Amino acid sequence: MRSLTKVINQWDKTRNTAIALVDGSVELTWGNFANRVASLASIFQARGIKQGERVAVLGQNSHRLIETLYGALWAGGVAVPLNWRLATPELIELCHDCEPTLLVVDEDFKDQAQTLAQLVPSIRSVIHQHDYESLVASGVPVSDAGRSNDDVAFLIYTGGTTGRPKGVMITHSNLIANFENCLAILPFDEKTVHLHCGALFHLSALWRVVSVTLLGGQHIVLPRFEVEPVLDAIERYQITAAAFVPTMMAALLDSPNFTQEKLSSLRAITYGTSPVSDTLLLRLMQALPACGLYQGYGMTETSPVVTLLTPNDHKPGNPRLRSCGQAVPGVEVRIADASDALLPQGTVGEIQLRGATVMKGYWQLSELTNQTLRGGWMHTGDAGYFDEQGYLYIVDRLKDMIVSGGENIYSFEVENAIASHPDVAECAVFGIPDEKWGEAVHAVVVPKANVLLDTASVSAHCRARIASYKCPKSIEVRLEPLPLSAVNKVLKASLRTKWWSGQERNIA
Repeated sequence: MRSLTKVINQWDKTRNTAIALVDGSVELTWGNFANRVASLASIFQARGIKQGERVAVLGQNSHRLIETLYGALWAGGVAVPLNWRLATPELIELCHDCEPTLLVVDEDFKDQAQTLAQLVPSIRSVIHQHDYESLVASGVPVSDAGRSNDDVAFLIYTGGTTGRPKGVMITHSNLIANFENCLAILPFDEKTVHLHCGALFHLSALWRVVSVTLLGGQHIVLPRFEVEPVLDAIERYQITAAAFVPTMMAALLDSPNFTQEKLSSLRAITYGTSPVSDTLLLRLMQALPACGLYQGYGMTETSPVVTLLTPNDHKPGNPRLRSCGQAVPGVEVRIADASDALLPQGTVGEIQLRGATVMKGYWQLSELTNQTLRGGWMHTGDAGYFDEQGYLYIVDRLKDMIVSGGENIYSFEVENAIASHPDVAECAVFGIPDEKWGEAVHAVVVPKANVLLDTASVSAHCRARIASYKCPKSIEVRLEPLPLSAVNKVLKASLRTKWWSGQERNIA
């Protein structure tokens, strides 16, 4: 039986006094954690949770959030971590879609919870933060409901950068397969002390909670990513593993309080979710030479890891640093054309994959599920190619490819050139309408602090590094940071809007 909750009973028996989770002043052993999860499950069942019913949770990272997710599974339900960064109308839309029976909410979101309770008929009960501890104390621990295998464990809504968010059904087996695939490569074990600072409504952060729990390791929980608390936590708790997106890594390196000594306990940093520039990666390797770096590629629909680039390939000047590594064990990846015909090595096409980590499907979207999983392959919508050693190179989202004068231009290649300019802090590249070329390459560039950016020098910098037809035809200097999604991906759709509004072909 492949169950995400069964192991909690095991750690209650064999690691009862070992520290499971630290959240500020709250410190829980595995015995404490198991008892609280089982008690919370009894409360959920008393409030109407039956097999397969949804428990939605709205709150930033905390011991309560992790307990609620496992409590939902223990009670026989499906956990739905909601994106707390969404506006209330967006949360209403998501809850109308997933129809939760129960909503667990932190104090910061009590107003949204009140609105959701009023406008979403399925919500029969709301548990607020101020009642949480008394409810856990009053609960009588119940036995694990025993959901497992192909039963849905989590309903995770995709970030919505490309349109209306979709609920992705992730099963117990999906996440255990992902754990097994990654454990063959990542240096995780029962001694792992993992920092959780990424939003747990996103699977790129949540799978690490699942994996460390399956190992009986230790969770260190921060509400959100903030530079100084992260640096302090790594030093205080002797963190051995952490996950960051490129914007986080840059912020840590730029902190005046960053030192190698503060981060000397780190043995593994995994990074991904958005492209990383060569410049930033070189800075990270130089700053943390003793820490293993692992770049991951994946998506919610694949539970999520597809490939990993290991520390052996993280060497300055290695051309494979531009790849996202090789497929993890248990995942088969291919490159295909628009007709799903296999493409030869070195040819750009759609990345397609299959394996035990592929989602059960999209919640209540059977037609989209069938289309995405047609032919037994997950169609990612990402464009990439393989080299001769099976390293996968992501060149773009298929929708982000710029077609200018019949030439295919991949935005990340241009962004990588611009990012290496000494005065550039951030950049985003996309196509804008052009009467002559169809689309023209446009760059939005954020200068470093206290720098007057010369766009002519940016253009010259690009021409020295990439073909002239790939260089931006226009450069827009932006003084505020680029807009980011809930998982710190640049929201190119919002940057494109003013250019594509009213156009017959709108790629945003």
